[in-house]
Amino acid sequence: MTRLALVFTLALALLVPAVAQAKYRDFRTPSGNIGCGFTDDPSQYLRCDILHSSDMPQRPRSCDLDYGYAYGMKRKGRSVILCAGDTVVNQDAPVLRYGRTKRIGPFTCTSRRTGLTCSNRSHHGFFLSRTDIRRF
Repeated sequence: MTRLALVFTLALALLVPAVAQAKYRDFRTPSGNIGCGFTDDPSQYLRCDILHSSDMPQRPRSCDLDYGYAYGMKRKGRSVILCAGDTVVNQDAPVLRYGRTKRIGPFTCTSRRTGLTCSNRSHHGFFLSRTDIRRF
């Protein structure tokens, strides 16, 4: 490579922003009934799914997929119930033991025998358990 070509290549590399790698992290509760996934691309987002609960909300007509088991939120604002055809529950994910709290990006999740509570910087979030599901 000529010296001029090398200088041009280096200058171009400095002008083009580096593509950031999206980070995805997940965890699950000890029972394996609840799993969560976090991504920071394109914005920070947390999604938690529950496999079994007697408190699942009814599916609205606007949802053609499964409903009531998937909950998500951004770093600020209220949590939402997702209409989804997939799951983030990964039985191989690291376990968030009962009594422990995990901070992941702008989110805080606490695992207890009674269920999982996750919240964002606006203090909104959700509680998921086999008998109760609440958004706050």
